[in-house]
Amino acid sequence: MAKGTISVHSENLFPIIKKWLYSDKDIFLRELVSNGCDAVTKLKKLAGLGEAQVTDADYKVEIICDAENKKLIIRDNGIGMTADEIDKYITQIAFSGAADFLEKYKDEENKDGQIIGHFGLGFYSSFMVSSRVEIDSLSYQNGAKAAKWTCDGSMEYDLSDGERTERGTTITLSIAEDSEEFLNEYTLRSTLRKYCSFLPIPVYLTVIKKEDDAKEDNAEEQTPEAINDTNPLWIKNPKDCTDEEYKDFYKKVFRDFNDPLFWIHLNVDYPFNLKGILYFPKINHDVAMNEGEIKLYNNQVFVADNVKEVIPEFLMLLKGVIDCPDLPLNVSRSFLQNDGYVKKIAAHITKKVADKLNEIYKKEPENYHTYWDDINIFIKYGCMRDEKFYEKVKDIIVYKDVDGKYITLSEYLNGKDGKDVFYVSDEQQQAQYIRLFKEQNLNAVLLPAIMDTHFISFVESKEDGVKFKRIDSALSDGLQGGDKSNADEDKKLIDIFKTALGKDNLKVEAQSLKNADIPSVALLGEESRRMKEIYRAYGQQMAGMADMFQEEYTIVLNKSNSLVQKLDSLNGDDKKLVCEQIYDLAMISLKPLGSEEMAEFISRNTKLLNRLF
Repeated sequence: MAKGTISVHSENLFPIIKKWLYSDKDIFLRELVSNGCDAVTKLKKLAGLGEAQVTDADYKVEIICDAENKKLIIRDNGIGMTADEIDKYITQIAFSGAADFLEKYKDEENKDGQIIGHFGLGFYSSFMVSSRVEIDSLSYQNGAKAAKWTCDGSMEYDLSDGERTERGTTITLSIAEDSEEFLNEYTLRSTLRKYCSFLPIPVYLTVIKKEDDAKEDNAEEQTPEAINDTNPLWIKNPKDCTDEEYKDFYKKVFRDFNDPLFWIHLNVDYPFNLKGILYFPKINHDVAMNEGEIKLYNNQVFVADNVKEVIPEFLMLLKGVIDCPDLPLNVSRSFLQNDGYVKKIAAHITKKVADKLNEIYKKEPENYHTYWDDINIFIKYGCMRDEKFYEKVKDIIVYKDVDGKYITLSEYLNGKDGKDVFYVSDEQQQAQYIRLFKEQNLNAVLLPAIMDTHFISFVESKEDGVKFKRIDSALSDGLQGGDKSNADEDKKLIDIFKTALGKDNLKVEAQSLKNADIPSVALLGEESRRMKEIYRAYGQQMAGMADMFQEEYTIVLNKSNSLVQKLDSLNGDDKKLVCEQIYDLAMISLKPLGSEEMAEFISRNTKLLNRLF
């Protein structure tokens, strides 16, 4: 038996590992299982090069849970290690088995067997959950002897003859009291599926039941449970994948019973290695902001969800998987270094998404319009977050008009003298204004989402001269009549109206409208209202800022209306009653009346009805 001291530069290795090296304790399973896959991958590559003789091809990694004895076993039938290799790769942490292996074979033609991680610091994650760790390994090399390494978490270890009789490595963890949740079958299975569902080597879980404790070697008598799919859809050629396979994969991975709208299969070999599938899900409009889920993998090993350095923020509304073996990951593989390489990957993904949207718009316009209600939030958010994305998709941004048709900005403005775009934010509340527009064959687009307030301001900043106006903020030229204005008559009518209401500060205008049935309309200033809505959208912390912008109302009296024309001839009480009714009728089309205002409105209606009989 050999004894020694672990070669490190710090005497506080294990406290550092347990507290700082990894972001989540359960990562130890990812590291140990992926190390087992590495060992098998190395052996397969050596066999392919003729440097190793392999008589059995049943490659696998097994996890055995013995809760009664508080042990977790991870074993593989890969390349194995000699005593000298254990001393180098385990006790001398400064070296990395994977790094040495890649350096030796980097010039070989066979590049299929990429090495996932490091059998160095990755292995030491086992001490986050263990009071004692044993390695029993037998190298593939002819004449090699099994070697056993044992360490209790101190700086000392034992290295002796091992017990394995077959090629590979067995790691036995004696689980510490504060980590016994990993002996729970459900927790163990969930963690394995989280990190190992798509590892390239078959992974199996065996749980030893209590009633079998009396049996010897009963782990072999259990039925192993297959954990992973070694050939996930994203590594296949897109030409070989069917729509049903894409849909089934989506439902399985993201537990969504709804079919995705469409998807993008990424398959890039140059200038970097990138594969993956991005899905556009059907959005639940009852939720203010739908959060997507994009899983990042490194050689089929799960790394993290929603890594913003790789996945542009606006793409987080999507669901998908991205596998990029070339990512510059740090020691825990949970965080990315910020460098130009990562930015290029993010830019490429953005370009592929924009290309796919343009392809659907051109080749499947009906489908594109069908998707629009679900994808417009994603596209608008993406435009505001990434100007390059906006430049790529600006010509395929469509707006749904009040007739339910989809049109682009250029199609809306085609044939118009100006660049005003009228829009509706609430079809029910603004129904009267919509009717006025339709009567004159005018058009308006629907922009009901909270995000639309921000988006139209963004478009105005990008498109010279374009101005969005809510349908109740200004009168379109097409709604106004041709009667010439008489300043004295208009002032007299306005004074009558203000005096009757007792609202000297009210902004009132007199115009002739083409629709003579409406006595008045209320307009709400676009700028102050929009700023108020923007600040309100930020929540309670910005509510005070919203109150700084007073809503600016304007009542437009319709000089073409017979009732308005008779105002001057009415007696005092009738004049007051009618003016109040005209005012409330205008305001109720703009927004709901307050409780007192509604009570007065109903009472006034009763008075007017009584005067008819």
